[in-house]
Amino acid sequence: MGSPVFDGYVPRRSAAVVRRLEAAGAFVLGKTVTAELAYFHPGPTRNPWNAAHTPGGSSMGSAAAVAAGMTPAALGTQTNGSVIRPAAFCGCVGFKPSEGLVARSGIQPFSPTLDQVGVFARTVADAALVAAALLGRDPEDPSSVEPQAALAEGLRALRPLARAPRLAAVRSPVWPLAEAAQQALFERNLGALRRAGAAVEEIELGAGFARAHEMLRRIMYVEGARTLTALQERHRDRLSATLNRLIDGGRQIAESDYREALACRATLQGELQSLLASCDAIVTPPARGEAPATLAHTGDPAFCTIWTLCGAPAVTIPTGLGPHRLPLGLQIVGNRRDDVRMLQVARWCAEAIGFDTGFPE
Repeated sequence: MGSPVFDGYVPRRSAAVVRRLEAAGAFVLGKTVTAELAYFHPGPTRNPWNAAHTPGGSSMGSAAAVAAGMTPAALGTQTNGSVIRPAAFCGCVGFKPSEGLVARSGIQPFSPTLDQVGVFARTVADAALVAAALLGRDPEDPSSVEPQAALAEGLRALRPLARAPRLAAVRSPVWPLAEAAQQALFERNLGALRRAGAAVEEIELGAGFARAHEMLRRIMYVEGARTLTALQERHRDRLSATLNRLIDGGRQIAESDYREALACRATLQGELQSLLASCDAIVTPPARGEAPATLAHTGDPAFCTIWTLCGAPAVTIPTGLGPHRLPLGLQIVGNRRDDVRMLQVARWCAEAIGFDTGFPE
């Protein structure tokens, strides 16, 4: 769990997702590094493309392991941008399924409203195949749901799209934070998708989405404090200043403000669903740009926030290199419970753009 508090800790049993992988025949190599309790304080993992750069977080070890060729797939969790961002920084595929499709039983919680399990892989089809093995309700996670049989089958055998997709190109309220190279690559990606036959409409999100970042922060801080206060009371001096500030700050947020954030989340979920009714998926940047040249922090999750808050499925694919020869990507977002269609679109986009990471097939 990325904290000295748990040095030497061995769980009595594996998490539900690990048990499901093993039941499907997977060989689980071991546990990868995470940022401290899945927040911002980084672990020792470095970016395989350049060891002076962060691999992102919090699922830093999983992204780096796949990108370095140590394993064809790995698991991570996302509370804000902790699957999509490290996958984008490390140049691999990162897939965060719709909320509730993958049970979180046996995983250290952070924010129960926001936490979601995700998959890292070298290809979209690999990510879908691994995710298919993880699906299913678990009574220990009341928010988990039993998916329709067609969803699991659609993930296991990800068929090509029958036609070119209809895409909504979204820059989102944080577009000005994107580096010039990421903005330029996004425009080139849109051009490649149009040339391949996609219908791409550039749209602006409704004004309410400008509040998404503050609303996620409230939910994450309040629930993070509730989850981790007991740990802090026993081990404050062994937790990072960054995590202590979150726990302390979360306890100061009024219950009415927390409830307002949950209500706003429900409203934005409905608005996003309406928007996606007229297209197959959204395309948008996955991060500000290349992995920052630092090991002191894990980068900005802002380009993932809206989609995580809404519980929508999202996937990032590598689509180019930036000025420092580090990966840049494209994020594809779908409607809740329409994960198969979103992944079909992502595979179509990857083939249309044609960027080769050099991963062995």
